[in-house]
Amino acid sequence: MPRSVRDADVSGKVVLVRADLNVPLEDGKVADDARIRASLPTLELLLERGAAEVRVCSHLGRPKTDEDRAKYSIEPVRAYIANLIGDERVKVLENTRFNEGETKNDAGFAAELAEGADIYVNDAFGSAHRAHSSTEGVAQLLPAYAGLLLLAELENLGRLLGEVERPFVIISGGAKVDDKVAVLQNLGSRADSVLIGGKMAEDVRASNPFTFDVVLPKDVVAADSFARDAESKIAPYDDAPEGWLGLDVGPETQREFASIIAGAKTVFWNGPMGVFEWPKFAEGTFAVAQAVADSDGLTIVGGGDSVRAIYEAGVADKISWISTGGGASLELLEGKELPGVAAIPSV
Repeated sequence: MPRSVRDADVSGKVVLVRADLNVPLEDGKVADDARIRASLPTLELLLERGAAEVRVCSHLGRPKTDEDRAKYSIEPVRAYIANLIGDERVKVLENTRFNEGETKNDAGFAAELAEGADIYVNDAFGSAHRAHSSTEGVAQLLPAYAGLLLLAELENLGRLLGEVERPFVIISGGAKVDDKVAVLQNLGSRADSVLIGGKMAEDVRASNPFTFDVVLPKDVVAADSFARDAESKIAPYDDAPEGWLGLDVGPETQREFASIIAGAKTVFWNGPMGVFEWPKFAEGTFAVAQAVADSDGLTIVGGGDSVRAIYEAGVADKISWISTGGGASLELLEGKELPGVAAIPSV
């Protein structure tokens, strides 16, 4: 494990913190503060231990044009954090991706970030799989430590890579099949059951890349078009009207998945069961969310859509660990080294 911020002597020091403040904005205001709140324990620890100044940096969105620079200014996040913490020692720097060198791990930009700082703390697990100036480059210039959120992510996700309590059930879904194949290859062979829904299920049914058995939907909520208000009907997976699309798993599949999850002692969920953003096609995803929440075993949820579903279903407080990292959690579970973690000395 990387060395902890708890072991850093920060009294009277200027600390540069790489946080994950990549939050959604609506009308120039923070629309979801989950990632901001997840970053607070590390910031509060540094303040409690007498840091002279805490400089917080993060990317926000993917700015490419001048118009994007206005859209993705860190200012709304800066104001939000100031309201939450109310300590003038906390300084939130401008969006790191406003500098083109950030994503190239430019040494010059890393030096610019590090200038005047005594210690570097990486608490941005969601960006730890990127070798950027603010996640990897700065760690070569300052004494580097892992923040509390980063450590908690490594510890909790790492539990899935060791000896798990069985039955071990994995639920996977969504549309980004390629992103998840390697993770399932690594974890799925160790699982007792692998349940697959969403667009991923169709692709696996057409060409199964796995060497182990998977459980696929028996029925779907079919729609006559890809639209929020499309005409819909429940149909066996192989008997939907020609040209119709499966936009959610059907009630029989929901019951089967829930039954398997109910017997599990370890559960990992990544990816929705359908187009849950549209109420007509959300029931399958919310049924899985409820089943995971009802489990009395270890439950870990990762990936933006699954996490959103957990919160929208109102069951977040019943989940053992909700990961803030999308790509980072997948790469960790795939068995890859994360550059932002590797750059921090181990203990």
